[in-house]
Amino acid sequence: MNSEEFKKRRRQLMRMVGRGGIVILPAASVRTRSRDIEYRFRQDSDFFYMTGFAEPEAVAVLVPGRANGEYLLFCREKDQKREQWDGLRAGQEGAVDQYGADDAFPIEDLDDILPGIMESCSRVYYTMGMYSEFDSRMAEWVNMLRSRLRRGVQTPHEFVALDHLLHDMRLYKSRGEISALRKSAKVAVKAHKRAMRVTRPGLFEYEVEAEFVHEFRQNDASNSYSPIVGGGQNACILHYVENDAELKDGDLLLIDAGCELDYYASDITRTFPVNGKFSPEQLAVYEIVLAAQEAAIEKTVVGNHWNEPHDAAVRVITRGLKKLGLLEGSLTSLIKTAAYQSYYMHRTGHWIGMDVHDVGDYKVDNEWRMLEAGMVTTVEPGIYIGNSRKVPKAFRNIGIRIEDDVAICNKGPDVLSKGLAKEPDAIESLMNGT
Repeated sequence: MNSEEFKKRRRQLMRMVGRGGIVILPAASVRTRSRDIEYRFRQDSDFFYMTGFAEPEAVAVLVPGRANGEYLLFCREKDQKREQWDGLRAGQEGAVDQYGADDAFPIEDLDDILPGIMESCSRVYYTMGMYSEFDSRMAEWVNMLRSRLRRGVQTPHEFVALDHLLHDMRLYKSRGEISALRKSAKVAVKAHKRAMRVTRPGLFEYEVEAEFVHEFRQNDASNSYSPIVGGGQNACILHYVENDAELKDGDLLLIDAGCELDYYASDITRTFPVNGKFSPEQLAVYEIVLAAQEAAIEKTVVGNHWNEPHDAAVRVITRGLKKLGLLEGSLTSLIKTAAYQSYYMHRTGHWIGMDVHDVGDYKVDNEWRMLEAGMVTTVEPGIYIGNSRKVPKAFRNIGIRIEDDVAICNKGPDVLSKGLAKEPDAIESLMNGT
């Protein structure tokens, strides 16, 4: 994402905040994995969305109309010794020259400088509850200012949830963001193809998972979430992540895996036969899920509400399960009583962007949100048939989900993850090299 994109976002947010408001955004903290070993640092999505600044120990401040600079960045100072251990730092000069700050200060000076800036503001825009330590510092600054009221010191009298404004901004993706999501999806598509080509009976789930790690890292990407690589009955566990079982002849393999590239995520699921050939029962269930996904994608258009794709998928799945004899009763009654939830128990999609489960309300004023151009969602219906004796043996342990990332455009749905086989014949051809 270029610097102009971040600048445009800051200007838009400051217009929404208006004069008299101040926006305070802390960076993510470095987190410990165990003892003195740290997780690889990943910047807070809101902070990065507004700044493009990927270092910890930083605070971004926006003060619309401030004469001495509207965008301030508090960050670590240059330190040759620490940089040799932990990597290069932008420092205050880099914060201005490389990241567009109007002014920058050492992070150690935050307590001395920020309360003074807050004095001149009537409204504070801040997200409480994300970082408890910073919440405490905010409370200290406000209490300090209030203690000076008798001396005529002004203090902010209104606190506004920043995430309400910022997350609504993030819900609508720019052309640059759609392009970034498309690139992330292309890398994930290549990884899924690798997995399909190598899968065979006798491999372990983690060996297939390794193909994703390889492809992602080759493209400077990383997992956007813990991948699900579930064979056989493991495919019926929605959040299965152990990925340690042996793949068996005759089973299906469900892989839910995506990558993060340049802070934008992909989320793709495919299900395919371990031995490269669907059984008749597997194929029958698979075709229901595929038809449900196609019906849902058709409804993922401007002017429909958020739940219409889900309603479309539910109708196809319920009708299909009834035809297979796995549900009994009228279609209307089965949908009304949610009988399908024994086999399809999750929603058909979620917002996707900088986060896999991206920000944005699904309802507005308690009504399903209308779909608009620039929104991006997953479409991921599934059917999960466990090992119940109530189910014919040939249908047991069949777990199938098909998921793609879809941008909502004025011309219709744009499947960002297209190019990855999902028709049964195409999957079998890819797996068998034909």
